[in-house]
Amino acid sequence: MSCPAVLYPVLVHYPVVDREGREITAAVTNLDIHDLARMAVTYTTGAVWIVTPLAAQRQLVGEIIRHWTVGRGGRVNPDRRAALMKIRVAADLEEVAAVLEREENRPVYQVATSAAAGETVTSYRRLRRLLAGGPGSYLLLFGTAWGLSRRLLAAADYRLPPIRPAAVYNHLPVRAAAAIVLDRLLAPAERGWLPTGRPDYELQANEEEHSYSIVEGEQENESDPTD
Repeated sequence: MSCPAVLYPVLVHYPVVDREGREITAAVTNLDIHDLARMAVTYTTGAVWIVTPLAAQRQLVGEIIRHWTVGRGGRVNPDRRAALMKIRVAADLEEVAAVLEREENRPVYQVATSAAAGETVTSYRRLRRLLAGGPGSYLLLFGTAWGLSRRLLAAADYRLPPIRPAAVYNHLPVRAAAAIVLDRLLAPAERGWLPTGRPDYELQANEEEHSYSIVEGEQENESDPTD
């Protein structure tokens, strides 16, 4: 019997893009580290990888981890200590893949996320099946700033659809997006969420009143064109 796959959330700080679509290196944010660590414990994922090419930023992450695991923070707040023990740091995705291949001895796949629509996407339902089928290490990539660069999106083995592909306002914080994606992939199926990520309603904008109204749609059936 094959072992189930392991999902590793990865917070990418380079290469990501700015509002003009130019590749940049984004700064590490303390709150992102804490919240993704807590999600990883909640959903029983593999380690959370913080990826940045900047040595000073990697050092900063290391100091945060030490404070909350072996320092006073961990003694005061054991729950936070358990979460921050899930954090690992790397300079790039190649380093992450090399470490996991050496430690886990199984193939590594990249799963990209983006608020932008892509021509080819893998449904949440299909990725859930892949995770259940194993074996494999799946890097779930989340981009900081304005998202993953085009070359990372193109190089990924899989790309999930946007959380709200038809939404008028499409600017979720990365922590919120990560929580939603992890829930769609790892929550028990009987909870009734829509596994392909296509909502059963849409937001209809009223630009004059700066408000939105919910327009109900039909529930999705079992057929999935992206499977």
